[in-house]
Formats: sequence, structure tokens, C-alpha cells
Amino acid sequence: MSESTPETEGDDVQVAFDVGELPGGARGAIEAVLMVVEEPVTDHALASALELPVEEIREHLESLERDYADGAHGFTVRNVGGGWRFYSHSAYAPVVERFILDGQRAKLTTASLETLAVIAYRQPISRARVGAVRGVNVDGVVRTLLTRGLITEVTKDEESGATLYGTTPYFLERMGLNSLDDLPPLAPYLPDAALLDDLVSETRS
Repeated sequence: MSESTPETEGDDVQVAFDVGELPGGARGAIEAVLMVVEEPVTDHALASALELPVEEIREHLESLERDYADGAHGFTVRNVGGGWRFYSHSAYAPVVERFILDGQRAKLTTASLETLAVIAYRQPISRARVGAVRGVNVDGVVRTLLTRGLITEVTKDEESGATLYGTTPYFLERMGLNSLDDLPPLAPYLPDAALLDDLVSETRS
């Protein structure tokens, strides 16, 4: 790699860089990527992004895993489900559990309640469709609802590959419902699937 200048091809912009010139080198670059992924990332994907040999990426990942294994940090790096990502260290499980339980006892914000309502009535539904209904990005709110155990990943959309979400038994318990059939008849006031697709398309155009 030569110059650190953007290279443009059509509408795509790729920034050229030299991993070796970064403050933490390849190791720091790997940590930076793992900090932002929501799902485990493969060593091949990391190698492609950083333009480094897969063998070198694996060596760095295994080194990170060893370094964080002693519990001196509250997190560790693990290879789970065919990919790598950061996880909280098992030694800190009581702290994490208490934090999550305290969060569950806290009241939901208006944004969380609105997002939860859309998911409850239109499940299974993707984040993009929920965002189209609410007119805002709902990524952070969805993560909160997942953490509190009110929603879960149900399946993948066959066409787009997007994750589809639905409510959990814990949601029914908290709402005092026996099943989703007991929800008040609000669904007719929400956009149907075809209109949601149109809204999603408009937001991406």
C-alpha cells in the first residue's frame, strides 16, 4: 500500500492505509474492529479488511486471547460460532448480572416502548422496518430491549438476510398476557408489510 489517500471507484470510496503505521499496528487494528462488531467476525474477514495474511491475523487473535485470559481486564477475546469478538470475562459475571438486572428494573423510555410496540404487533420484523415506522434509527433501542430480554432474534429474512426480531415469553410475563392474541387490537393502525418495504426503500434512497 502506497499513499494514505482515498481511492474512488464509482460511488464507493475506499481509504488506503498501512496497518503497520497505526499506533498499535495490526493488533490494535484488530481490537478496533472487534470493538464495533455486533456479531462474531471471522479471521478471513479481518484479513481481508486489514489486507494481511490469515495466518498473521490468527496469531494476533490467539495472542489477544491469551493476554486477556488472566482476568486483569473485564473483557476477553473468544472464538465462538466460527468468529471472534469481545466478551465480558467470566470472572466479572456477578457484576454484569447485577448491572443487567438493575437495568431491567428501570423504566423503559418512550422510545423503547414505541419500538417494543412495533415489534410486538409486526413480528417478526427487521430493525430497518421498525425504524421506518418510527422514522428514526432504532439500533440502540433494539440493543436495550435485547439486553432486557423483552425481544429476541427470531430468524433471518430470506431475501435481505436481515435479522428479524420478535417478543419473548418474558415480554408476555411483564405485560401480564397469556399470548400475543391478548394484545389490544392496535395492529390495524400500523403500516402493513408492503408499505413498510416502501418506507425502508425511501430511507435508503
